[in-house]
Amino acid sequence: MGIKYFEEHKVFKLDGKNTSYIMAVIDEEEFLGHVYFGKKIIDENVNYLLRTEEAPFVPSKNNRDRVSFYDSFPTEYSTHGIGDFRQTALSVKDFKGNTACKLQYVSHEIYKGKSKLQSLPATFGEENECTSLEITCIDKDLNLKVVLMYTVFEDLDAITRSVKIINEGKEKIYLTKVLSMCIDFDGMDYDMISLHGSWARERHIDRRKVSHGTQTVSSVRGETSHQDAPFIALMDSKATDDYGNVYGFNFVYSGNFLAQVEGCQFDTTRVLIGINPTDFEWRLDSGEEFTAPEVVMVYSDCGIGKMTRTFHDLYRNHLIRGKYKDKKRPILINNWEATYFDFDTEKLLAIAKEASKVGIEMLVMDDGWFGHRNSDNSSLGDWIVNENKIKGGLKYLVDEVNKMGLEFGIWFEPEMISPDSELYKSHPDWCIHIEGRTPALCREQYVLDLTRKEVVDYVYDSLKKILSSANITYVKWDMNRQITDLGSSFINPEQHGEIFHRYVLAVYDLMNRLTKDFPDLLLENCSGGGARFDPGMLYYSPQIWCSDDTDAIERLKIQEGTAMVYPLSTIGAHVSDCPNHTVGRTTPFETRGYVALSGTFGYELDITKISEEDRNMIPKQIEMYHKYNDLVRRGDYYRIENYSENNGFDCWSVVAKDKNEVLVTCIQVLGRPNYHSRRIKLKGLDEDSMYKNEETNEVYSGGALMNAGINVTDLYGDYSGKLIHLLRL
Repeated sequence: MGIKYFEEHKVFKLDGKNTSYIMAVIDEEEFLGHVYFGKKIIDENVNYLLRTEEAPFVPSKNNRDRVSFYDSFPTEYSTHGIGDFRQTALSVKDFKGNTACKLQYVSHEIYKGKSKLQSLPATFGEENECTSLEITCIDKDLNLKVVLMYTVFEDLDAITRSVKIINEGKEKIYLTKVLSMCIDFDGMDYDMISLHGSWARERHIDRRKVSHGTQTVSSVRGETSHQDAPFIALMDSKATDDYGNVYGFNFVYSGNFLAQVEGCQFDTTRVLIGINPTDFEWRLDSGEEFTAPEVVMVYSDCGIGKMTRTFHDLYRNHLIRGKYKDKKRPILINNWEATYFDFDTEKLLAIAKEASKVGIEMLVMDDGWFGHRNSDNSSLGDWIVNENKIKGGLKYLVDEVNKMGLEFGIWFEPEMISPDSELYKSHPDWCIHIEGRTPALCREQYVLDLTRKEVVDYVYDSLKKILSSANITYVKWDMNRQITDLGSSFINPEQHGEIFHRYVLAVYDLMNRLTKDFPDLLLENCSGGGARFDPGMLYYSPQIWCSDDTDAIERLKIQEGTAMVYPLSTIGAHVSDCPNHTVGRTTPFETRGYVALSGTFGYELDITKISEEDRNMIPKQIEMYHKYNDLVRRGDYYRIENYSENNGFDCWSVVAKDKNEVLVTCIQVLGRPNYHSRRIKLKGLDEDSMYKNEETNEVYSGGALMNAGINVTDLYGDYSGKLIHLLRL
């Protein structure tokens, strides 16, 4: 069993494949302290690490300095108001307005398997795959119960955490801050990584040193955002892709979040992550409970790369669900960059006809098919087919596409409402707004108030009616603006601090209904590109549109940062036309295919208008997709070179789990004059096996490929690329 409790020492020990996570109950007042997180150790008692025999000592020995104890003790779940002046995980307010909370250990339960989180996405596992621990703590004065929930995935170096708060008192309590995780590390010689960006340049890797004070990564936009991802990593300051201790933390949530790294006064480091407390306040009446979303914690003793591969394995096997959990996705062509809003049945069928000739497997009709939507300034909420565009109706179009041998997909933006819509005319109070204040527009639209059940039901009924009307097998679910003017004509004013979280729960409810009623549907999430690329979304959709920037070179950094945490099979990636519509860059059609191949792979262009030379490359690219996708979808991902650090050359590989096959992708971002071929050193191979280059028939040992390297030839000019495919003999 991966979790043990040692009564003699009052120690909890959680063991993963190569990881130990240790807590202990100390002193007469039963404080729960964090002892250790890192490489697996065999010791049952390492409580000396808590330094309780040093000043300020525990309260039973030095009550006159109790505050000093609170402010230095590595508490497992820190609370506000009693003396811990660092960033804390839990803040409450009682019915009198008091804000102090003190937690003491009461009991625990260890069991095989993993319980579901109420109304929330979370990882899952069978009894033979994981073990769970629930530690119950209480504040005796408030009659507030806090249950700390942990699960160890025993064949991985992954532990999940979440928190449940129960009001067992007679009076209501307000939760003003409920983070899902708090952990203290000894020392401050760490770097931290976050994934920062903006629209069209999401999840760029940002590494910096930990220093005194608090460094924060967050969102208050109502979604996880383009700007910051709900992920941070803490690592040895000298850690690399292949060396050093690395701790990764990923929040399984799709709304406002807060991740903090604090360098504290005694040169310790505290890490916290959870729901952002800005605009958050949750009322708990007597007997009510609140469950906070899950955090995934991953430990690696072999650098960032091993952390990445652990996240990939966990999410592929224990987060992503449904028909497409481990299934090759259909190669789609999306009409957005081909036509924008200017399309009709005839244009779509022309695209489908050409697509069917080259092996494309699905046509996706993007924005503009409903209401009177000929631009982005109307009709959101009016999910009725515009038969002036879609002549003959949706079923006719879908049937005609199906006759060509293609599946059919469709775009929705279910969470939005346009002022110029029949829905808004009928229900102007159905948008999120503050009474008496005109809400701010973004992309000429408002956000629906999904805290209202009748709104959620309307949205779902609208989706269901469309999806039931024709043979639609794919949905692209978009969200093109963030939430402002936080208010509701439905929610009690006293509970307006619940709107953001209730909104996210409603989105999850909609997606849960959708995936249950349409189990064969392929759902791809999108939010103005990649603004909601998070584990919460992956629980419902096996792939997410990575970015609205489809330029192959811009995608290198975007996909590198995304793949640091998320499997390649989740990364929505398409070959688009050039000059690229976002940056104006022209790259070889071949290179665009190589980059998209390390994602879901598809096309976003007008196949009826591209050059014959480009069109003739599509069957070859599709052949490559079918040849390599099982490897890309299931294999181990290794970073080899980063073009921003080495004169314009980018390289990564995917190695089969059995090490029988490796696919290396090389992209020369900038050509260089008077220079030798590049030499790369591969990773993850079997050192004693022989590997054959499928293109040249040259044979190398795994040891030679990893230690001496291989020369990359035949790259000429900017933006050129190639694949190297090696098979074990």
